[in-house]
Amino acid sequence: MSKETIRVKGMSCAACSARIEKVVGRMDGVSTVNVNFATGKASVVFDPLKVALPDIMAKIEKAGFQPQPKPDAGDLITDALEESSSLRVRLIVAVAFCLPLLYISMGTMLIPGLPVPPFADPVKNPLGFAITQLALCLPIIAAGSRFYTKGFKAIIRRSPTMDSLVAMGTSAAVLQSMYAMIQTALGDAHAVHGLYFESAGVIITLILLGKTLESFARNKTSEAIRLLTNLAPKTARVVRDGVAADLPIEQVRAGDVIIVRPGERVPVDGVVTDGQSSVDESMLTGESMPVGKRAGDPVYAATINGTGSITFSATKVGGETVLAQIIKLVEDAQSSKAPIARLADTVAGFFVPAVFGIALVAALAWAVAGKTALFCITIFISVLVVACPCALGLATPTAIMVATGRAARFGILIKGGQALEAAHLIDTMVFDKTGTITEGLPVVTDIELLESSSSVVSVNYHDDLLRLIASAESASEHALALAITRHARALGIESGQPSEFEAMPGEGVRAAVSGHTVLIGNQKLMSRFDIPTYAADEALARFSSAGKTPVLAAVDGRCAAVVAIADTVKPTSAAALKRIQDAGIHTVMLTGDNRATAESIAREVGISEVLADVLPHEKSAAIKRLMDSGRNVAMVGDGINDAPALTQAHIGIAIGTGTDVAIEAADIVLMQGDLNGAYSAIALSRATIRNIRQNLFWAFFYNIAGIPIAAGLLYVFGGPLLSPMLAAAAMSLSSVSVLTNALRLKRFKP
Repeated sequence: MSKETIRVKGMSCAACSARIEKVVGRMDGVSTVNVNFATGKASVVFDPLKVALPDIMAKIEKAGFQPQPKPDAGDLITDALEESSSLRVRLIVAVAFCLPLLYISMGTMLIPGLPVPPFADPVKNPLGFAITQLALCLPIIAAGSRFYTKGFKAIIRRSPTMDSLVAMGTSAAVLQSMYAMIQTALGDAHAVHGLYFESAGVIITLILLGKTLESFARNKTSEAIRLLTNLAPKTARVVRDGVAADLPIEQVRAGDVIIVRPGERVPVDGVVTDGQSSVDESMLTGESMPVGKRAGDPVYAATINGTGSITFSATKVGGETVLAQIIKLVEDAQSSKAPIARLADTVAGFFVPAVFGIALVAALAWAVAGKTALFCITIFISVLVVACPCALGLATPTAIMVATGRAARFGILIKGGQALEAAHLIDTMVFDKTGTITEGLPVVTDIELLESSSSVVSVNYHDDLLRLIASAESASEHALALAITRHARALGIESGQPSEFEAMPGEGVRAAVSGHTVLIGNQKLMSRFDIPTYAADEALARFSSAGKTPVLAAVDGRCAAVVAIADTVKPTSAAALKRIQDAGIHTVMLTGDNRATAESIAREVGISEVLADVLPHEKSAAIKRLMDSGRNVAMVGDGINDAPALTQAHIGIAIGTGTDVAIEAADIVLMQGDLNGAYSAIALSRATIRNIRQNLFWAFFYNIAGIPIAAGLLYVFGGPLLSPMLAAAAMSLSSVSVLTNALRLKRFKP
């Protein structure tokens, strides 16, 4: 199966997107089609052996829309800005003619004695009054010509849209006015009271105003992608054949040597080969503190170099960079639909035809009741104009667009609307231990000196002993050995090289350092060389019960110290887990480590349920058991060895990586490597679903309340009749209010 994204121009409401989904979904070979009205994109999964992409695009074009293949973020942004500019010009023209039209048509009615030009006086010159209104109305109709061209075509194709409602309603008003004008010209002065030119003009102007505001608001919802796209530098300083030159970013290749000067943005992903600096990676991780970089450290496109100059080798360019992956991920998320959107889509599919039916039935009913043709036309126009499926179509996708874009700004990447919606239901969160709750890097936590050996080396016993141990371990690549050498360097103790070295797998090492014989390892190693360890028994038991790994060190045949090594808890883990628990979510630790170590870490961070000694391939089964017990489960892991469990859970959250594996395996990726991001993702999901429900309520409320009122329900009980102009204002207000509510999510802070 192939998956393609198509840019679709010409959609005016949710009924348009429903129409495209219907016609494309019927094609042989098309598996799924997802059309997002808010972003103007269609995502199609199809079998290329049965149907080709040009065939799908031809089908969309036949349905009355303009498809464009494989749009990138820049194209979409440009199209959106052009659309906003066009709408703004049309609105200015409409307002310029609508204001004098209202003055001429209704000025004297609202304010008796208001001066009007003699040629447009309704009493002295009724025909001139009608002709003036027509002359002012025609430019407004021209400004709203898109409603007629698209609306009537949709009716001919038997798939009416919101444009069809506007076109039919205003056309009815204009035709009635033309008839009244002809009657006036034939001498019937009273016919001038049947003019509806101002209603048609005001309706078009108000709807253009709503569309313009809607366009600006939709552009704001896409602000995250625009900001991310603008972050990427346009050039890079590349060294080729010993010469440095600024090249367009498109010409940079993997393996190129690139120089980044202080204050510049890193152009592509790579690995530092020379120089030292600190780099602001907040656009990737949301973490404001700069990250130190030296030879061997990775750097990422669009991050900002600090005060030092660095040289690096390019490893990923173009669409392979982490920034490009993030942009694509956010685009995909904003194009996707949440399950909650299905209700709105279902309603939108039959909404417009139903409105036509209601308008016609209401008008005929009032005609049967003996009302005048003008009254029935007013009812017909009001019902057509007040019904707005736009709000229904915007309710869900705009909230998802704002939420996913906002999350990306803080290093939380959400793969789609389905993940965003499902996250709010989570009641159980399962955490891997190593690299998720803990740092994932063993460090020396304690060095306990044994008094019986204090005469082995010089007076500065601790430092000299650590120097001997670190020197012995410097020839080893074992994780515990690296922890000891890092600890020594952190204390400013320089280790030397052993003159002799022997590694004993499963036991430890033996080395000769500065004339001393040094043994570092477990009790089995000490037994091999007949070194008594009774002085260390208490320390061994204490460290083991605390979940630490104790390592014995002997110098010249005597046990000198016990070194405790552990994978320490991240500074933010305990507080983050407390927030998650306070949000009503049960927490579980799932780890392959031994139970003693796991329970020690769990106690430290406040987790009560521990599943220990679980092999990697057994983790997904453990998740499934929790799910089968009726829990909604999120799995939080490092995204690589936890991939099966991440996939098995209702929601997979990969933490601490931005790699392809993490992005593929998980539904949510936390770039910052901090469990606070897991809490923020859940909190954002809950806020978004709350926002979507509010949007859907208002979208349905406007239509459920507006249509009966427009049909004359209040008038039956002695109340007012809804004028077409107020109907148009209500229709525009519904879309703008939904968009404005969705934009409140931009204030969400993790």
